[in-house]
Amino acid sequence: MKHEVILSGFGGQGVMSIGKNLVEAGVEEDLQVSWVPSYGPEMRGGTANCTVIISDERIGSPLVEHPSEIVVMNRAALAKFGPQVQPGGTIFINSSIVPDTVDRSDVQVHYVPCDDIARELGNSKVSNMVMLGAYVAATKVLQVKTIENMIHEMFTGKKAKLVPLNMDALQRGIACVER
Repeated sequence: MKHEVILSGFGGQGVMSIGKNLVEAGVEEDLQVSWVPSYGPEMRGGTANCTVIISDERIGSPLVEHPSEIVVMNRAALAKFGPQVQPGGTIFINSSIVPDTVDRSDVQVHYVPCDDIARELGNSKVSNMVMLGAYVAATKVLQVKTIENMIHEMFTGKKAKLVPLNMDALQRGIACVER
């Protein structure tokens, strides 16, 4: 099993956070992982992407030319990385802000209204957790329980009040691909 994923969007959309969560969960599940971040000229509003590899075998190189999956949180990310997805791969699209559809018949596509769901939950910052839930549910590369445990570990002390919100966002993302 080897998943090579490129996650991309505007800085501030949480793509780096999704990537780090995938890697940390992979470590927790004793998998081989790689995380390579790439930032544009600005952290918030500029382009940000990262490459994540999760595998049950040793990873020879952290570079990915033809990912098995991409997560796109904005339109520019789809234009840049969509054509690179290998046949049989999967594309995850934040359909709240990316109106485009994918016209490739050789990939699976999940349109996840991340921003709309986050707004329904009352906090636009959890759109990345919605997408994380969709990714984990669709790929089955990691166990949902591992991600849930990580949420509890991430939000402690004064931030513990954010656990239910992030759990709701994760579950809403899972529901988007399980329908």
